[in-house]
Amino acid sequence: MYGRNRTGFVDRLDYLPRDCDMMERETLLAPGPVKLTPSWESRNITNDELNFKNGLYREEKEPRDRLNLVYIILMLHGVGTLMPWNMFITAKPYFVDLKLSVSQNDTRAAEYRDNFLSYLGVAAQVPNVFFNGLNLFLHIGGGKLTKRITISIIVAILVFILTVILAVLDTSGWPEAFFYITMISVVILNMANGVYQNCVYGVAAKLPMKYLNAVVLGSNVSGTIASLISILSIAASPNLRTAAIYYFITAIFVLLVAVDTYFALPLTRFYRYHEEISRQAQEESKITSRRPPFWKIFKKTWRQCFNVFFVFFVTLTSFPAVQGSIFAVDSNFFISSTYFIPVCCFLFFNLFAMIGNIFPNWVVWPGPRFLWIPVVSRILFIPFFMMCNYKPQKRAFPVLISSDWAYIIVSMFHGLSSGYYSSLAMMYVPRCVEIKYASTAGMMGAFFLILGIFSGVNFSFFISWLVETPIF
Repeated sequence: MYGRNRTGFVDRLDYLPRDCDMMERETLLAPGPVKLTPSWESRNITNDELNFKNGLYREEKEPRDRLNLVYIILMLHGVGTLMPWNMFITAKPYFVDLKLSVSQNDTRAAEYRDNFLSYLGVAAQVPNVFFNGLNLFLHIGGGKLTKRITISIIVAILVFILTVILAVLDTSGWPEAFFYITMISVVILNMANGVYQNCVYGVAAKLPMKYLNAVVLGSNVSGTIASLISILSIAASPNLRTAAIYYFITAIFVLLVAVDTYFALPLTRFYRYHEEISRQAQEESKITSRRPPFWKIFKKTWRQCFNVFFVFFVTLTSFPAVQGSIFAVDSNFFISSTYFIPVCCFLFFNLFAMIGNIFPNWVVWPGPRFLWIPVVSRILFIPFFMMCNYKPQKRAFPVLISSDWAYIIVSMFHGLSSGYYSSLAMMYVPRCVEIKYASTAGMMGAFFLILGIFSGVNFSFFISWLVETPIF
């Protein structure tokens, strides 16, 4: 049976009977006649269990994750989940200054150009949230995580191949058609990405806490890579078309490596061990229904789901919409105006969020009971950034925080706290339920993560209106 340790989490290993000798209740081979070949097909083993079970063995001691291979693979998938979005954002000058800037007299192209990021955000986040939820509740593509992850990555790769082809083609004669094709491709890309991201968290939730954090860490590594590419592009001033092609090819390469390494997971004893624990927990609890009890799981995890939602709601309200429009007050500041936003907004946030993701490997505080206190207090970042030099040409009230150093220091803490508390919350979610529901709980946490991003992105429009509107 299951027990809870003093941290309040379900103990993973306390499910074996204790009234007999370990050697007597362990078997080296599966029950039934001994066969000289695995004969997997004759035993009706599902794709997700194939190579995971290795018979029905159970190791007395947890194997080591040698070379942190499983951790690195899951971190790579974290990079893959956000790489598509980050590459499209990084390629903004290619879309705005090259593809949609063919004629100043074309009012439609001017509209698409001036509001490109807004259109891109809607086209990306709406299908992402929708399909994230569908994947959680309806199991898109069947109940096999392997099938859903593989198909999703393949769809994303095909969309990026189309995007590279569009970059090579001369679209100056049909900018409006190019815009619509791009938006449709972004919708399809994020439909697949919503399923992919949700499934990856479901896979990681079966493992110890730090492995779920590896996915969160990977998402911020992705942002850091994109920020560095953007800065290098500004410094080198390459051809916009060439730079964009490199962005999209980088995304294709990352996704190809991700899909390849996913099939390496069942080759590791560490992953097979935890997969077997999860499978045996389901068998011993006599789960007969294929549909998880979502309401029961939510009642046990809602506090941590709220923490996940609110961390990303505050973060995406401020970043990048608000911080991306904060300019230096001092014209002689040591970071020039050309690099101020790329460095102080994008690079600093992603870099310090990545550092914040790493901290929970050594420090896990506060616990699940009191995590909501620092999470809710992060809402103070929003009015702080509003009082900085945000939209100086359009704001309706004066700048109240005129120190560039104050902005930079708080921006660093904003990224650090986002990374740290998002990692803690996501790590706590699957540990609030029994092992048999851990994967579903992890996917539920991923859904609230995307919901927080979606809500924060849309709430940033209200912040912009609030700063530009003379209320008093």
